[in-house]
Amino acid sequence: MYFSSMTFLWFFLPVTLILYLITQRFGKNFAGNIVLLLASLIFYAWGEPVYILLLLFSVVMNYVFGMLLGRESVRYRKLILAVGVLLNIGLLGFFKYFNFFAVYVNRILGGDYIAMSQFALPLGISFYTFQAMSYVVDVYRGEVKVQKNFFYLLLYISLFPQLVAGPIVKYKDIETQILERTNTSAKRAYGVKRFIYGLGKKVLLSNVFGRYVDMVLGFEAPQLSTGLIWLVMIMYTFQIYYDFSGYSDMAIGLGYMFGFEFRENFNYPYISKSIQEFWRRWHISLSTWFKEYVYIPLGGNRKGNLRTYVNLFIVFLLTGFWHGASLTFVFWGLFHGFFMIIERLGFGRILEKNPLKFLNHIYMWIVVVCGWVLFRMDGMRKGLAFLKAMFIYQKGEYNLTACLNAEVILVLLIGLLFCGILQSLIPKLYKALFSKEEISALQMGCLFVIFCLCIISLSADSYNPFIYFRF
Repeated sequence: MYFSSMTFLWFFLPVTLILYLITQRFGKNFAGNIVLLLASLIFYAWGEPVYILLLLFSVVMNYVFGMLLGRESVRYRKLILAVGVLLNIGLLGFFKYFNFFAVYVNRILGGDYIAMSQFALPLGISFYTFQAMSYVVDVYRGEVKVQKNFFYLLLYISLFPQLVAGPIVKYKDIETQILERTNTSAKRAYGVKRFIYGLGKKVLLSNVFGRYVDMVLGFEAPQLSTGLIWLVMIMYTFQIYYDFSGYSDMAIGLGYMFGFEFRENFNYPYISKSIQEFWRRWHISLSTWFKEYVYIPLGGNRKGNLRTYVNLFIVFLLTGFWHGASLTFVFWGLFHGFFMIIERLGFGRILEKNPLKFLNHIYMWIVVVCGWVLFRMDGMRKGLAFLKAMFIYQKGEYNLTACLNAEVILVLLIGLLFCGILQSLIPKLYKALFSKEEISALQMGCLFVIFCLCIISLSADSYNPFIYFRF
């Protein structure tokens, strides 16, 4: 079930919200948590009923490890933690990476010695596995108290706003909110505002970009002109941003509707002036997760320059691999890791001292767009062919006129202006978008128009996938 599906918008969300608000009048958060838990399980089971058993198994497993690590007298705490982390990684690895490794093992051995797994990738497994691991690690570190109530831990991991595509919510960030939170009309109004803005990003921008991107990338690189390839990859750059940041906005908005306050997951990454800054603004919940649970435990930047570069290499290797079992994702992660390292080697200081800041933006855009080529393509051969065509001019059978029309120009202009440029130039606009205190009449009118346009678009168009659902 998608947040942007008619079923969710007209049935699931209204029914869940009404039942939740009714329980708030009587049982407050306890009864509300029951409603949210049941709704979350139904939400997950709606598309993949079998894999709800896997979700429950993951929660039971991490509940047990949390209980063991929460006992003051327990021995071998490091061993228990190591087993818990390895089992989580093993669960994720089997469903997500088994076939990836099986293919290469069979190639090395020269035969089909390992049969391919027929299991589909469970929805949201990368997100809820990382959430569960963060809980176990934080209990071990003493940063949170062990959650002895199984159903509260189940609610934390399965909470439907952030279950299948993030943001990755660490237990320590909402530990107290599970038991004690306020659900005011102001919070709900802000939640509705964020949800509609996110819905608009997804339906009115990302979906439009996506139709053209899929159409053009259905051809091989030699068939396309260099200009058309650059255009379609810039469109994909906007598509993935408005898709994922739109989903994050909807998830944050839904959280506020039910009294939860999730941290921001995007902060206008395309206005960055370096790759380091880009990763401070892009998919913030994932980058902070790797920083807290991988980079810092490896030593961070505390053990010399060489060790720092090795740690960055490992983090970005894992970041790429987290996105999917494909060499394209691995090389995408290493590609970004390479530029992170050269910026630390001294190029970052050059960028800081450069008086022509627009060149920094151009550098960041070229790196990010080229990275998205690897991220988007089905294989390395196709990805490299497109990168070659971007930098070695070719005419191709199809040029810019095959894709550049009034609709594309309009969404490109809107996408460019609202990816952070207008918000930087007009502070009042930024404040209005994120203000939790009040919603002006003008803003309410804009929200109403956006929602109506989204419904019209969804009614007329079946193109509505979420990119990060497959991770």
